[in-house]
Amino acid sequence: MELSLKISRAKNRKPHKNWKDRIFDISVYGIAILMMVLIIYPLWFIIIASFSNPADVANGNVWLWPKEWKLDGYIELMKQEQIWRGYLNTIIYTIVGTLIALAVNIPAGYALSRKDLFGRKWLSIIFIIPMFIGGGLVPTYLVVKDFGLLDTFWVMVLPFSVSCYNIIVARTFFNNSIPEGLWEAAQVDGCGTIRYFFTMILPLSKAILAVIGLWTAVGIWNSWFNALIYISNENLQPLQLILRRILISNQSLLGTASGDLAAELRRLSEMMKYAAIVISTVPIMCLYPFLQKYFNQGVMIGSLKE
Repeated sequence: MELSLKISRAKNRKPHKNWKDRIFDISVYGIAILMMVLIIYPLWFIIIASFSNPADVANGNVWLWPKEWKLDGYIELMKQEQIWRGYLNTIIYTIVGTLIALAVNIPAGYALSRKDLFGRKWLSIIFIIPMFIGGGLVPTYLVVKDFGLLDTFWVMVLPFSVSCYNIIVARTFFNNSIPEGLWEAAQVDGCGTIRYFFTMILPLSKAILAVIGLWTAVGIWNSWFNALIYISNENLQPLQLILRRILISNQSLLGTASGDLAAELRRLSEMMKYAAIVISTVPIMCLYPFLQKYFNQGVMIGSLKE
């Protein structure tokens, strides 16, 4: 009995660390905490600056907490009716665009992963070339115009739904995660290619679906340049472009004002700038905690070679 107790205590006893191991642990934890602060603090500063007096921010009086709470920036932004329309447009663009991107890129990546695909090597090269060589803005604009997509809802979700990088990442995932024997077993049971893809491949591909979906959603949510080039109808413009236009118009008003009016406009402009950053980033940031593990896995997937 005493012998068994001694053995159990010996197993539960933590190994003694010498001073070198302790210094190493302290260094690792210190670097990790420093990196965490460097990442979190700028985000926190933007949030508290959006509730602070711009004069306090400019003078360096705001560090961890606002000296006085002010909601003027958010109130002025909420008065803009186009903000809500832009929010709705961006949400619709993000949802529809992500679904279309998944419907296009995932099957393409799976097809390229099949070793029995005719011309697989050359097709892979065709997908890789656009990752390094683009057609340019003017030819792309002409193509979009010829297809009649200018100033339409679909210009934000269709022309740029194909991502060669996402296709290559999906191909790498299927090559390294789906065993070839699974297809052979499915064939024995009389399963065809399409049924095999939908009933067996997709349920086993939740990680890559989440990764590519997250990448696409973030890209569409933050996109404003495509809307600037291809959309002139204000009712179709996304949130990012509307916020940009509001901030630019405020800067224009500053140039025409003077005295106390100019000071007030400058104060509101600064507060609206920080509030716009918070409004446009908080929704997509709330999505990250739920898909973080898949996002990290996707980064590792993209680093693997076939």
